[in-house]
Amino acid sequence: MGYIGIIRLQGAGMRYPRTWGMGVIGAMMLSASFVMAPIGHAAGDGITHGVADMTGQVQQVPARPGHIADLWFAHNELTIMLGAADRIAVTVDRPDTRPWMFLVAPALYHAIGVNGPAVNAESLLKAGVDVAFVPNGSATAAALRAVGIPVLVAGFTDAASLRRSLEMTAQVIGTRQAQEVTRAYETLLDGVIHDTRARTDALAPDARPRVVHIQSLHPLRVDGAHTIIDEWLSIAGARNAADGVDGNMKPISVEQLAAWNPDVIILGPDAGTFDPMADGGVWRNITAVRTGHVIHNPAGVFPWDRYGSEFPLQVAWAAQVLHPDLFPATDMVERTCAFYRTFFHYDLDVTQARRILAGLPPAGATKGGGGSPR
Repeated sequence: MGYIGIIRLQGAGMRYPRTWGMGVIGAMMLSASFVMAPIGHAAGDGITHGVADMTGQVQQVPARPGHIADLWFAHNELTIMLGAADRIAVTVDRPDTRPWMFLVAPALYHAIGVNGPAVNAESLLKAGVDVAFVPNGSATAAALRAVGIPVLVAGFTDAASLRRSLEMTAQVIGTRQAQEVTRAYETLLDGVIHDTRARTDALAPDARPRVVHIQSLHPLRVDGAHTIIDEWLSIAGARNAADGVDGNMKPISVEQLAAWNPDVIILGPDAGTFDPMADGGVWRNITAVRTGHVIHNPAGVFPWDRYGSEFPLQVAWAAQVLHPDLFPATDMVERTCAFYRTFFHYDLDVTQARRILAGLPPAGATKGGGGSPR
């Protein structure tokens, strides 16, 4: 799992570590000959094509929209990765809550910032928005469609639907680059999941640590079954200890957490400050706290643990943290640098990569509050 060199992919200078699997790299080399020319026409040409969103509803969108409203926090990262950061005209993300995102994609500073996905339809019309991406269950979608803005539901809940959302987004963006990045990313995603499961699937149940993933400490909220969090925990060789919890960001009591008595607690990047002396000292009796296994999750362009494209990094990180004996040569600093170079076209230095792994903002930036989108 360590690094023995970097392969440069044909075309746009994409590079990735050799030891992420030669099958992975081989497929990426065959597909990654990036050409910046668009597949379709400019939005002003009036040419449209049908694209099915994540609910299966087909929307007629411009062949190459120039102004995008990205109204789901996690989806902005996908748009950036596919080379369309400069087309995001309206965003729900902010530099104080996602400083790495704005460092990697400074074009977002020119976008109109809105507070959450519930936006005024007329304001998007004034901004010249050609297409909008929204989360699952958006209350805004109908109003936007009523004024003629094509709206696509972009939400995903696991690795499989992450792939579909990325493919749908590439269709909307309409460039050859977006299509090639999608293929290269899917090859990497599949390779990381396969390589990790090849080592963790053989683990006996009692060799899989019981983990609780805390999204927020104040109030106390955890992530349960049928979530992407539950998926990466399983791939990485863990059991989700949040028994009986279904879905994201579910409120619980500290007494319930103590009853689960997890082996490991992973704190989401936006969870808040952990104080083992809080709540009358209940935390101190939990196995994870007593044994020093309270771990802070990395956060980069988007929190790794939630619904973003850094999912392959999250899987590799979690597997190495939970089973260092199975993944002794995993170098997450190098993996992080390679991923950013390849998919965000940004050269992190070692210090920056270490800050991401520690869940810290860029040096000199102060990360503000803000709820996690899912």
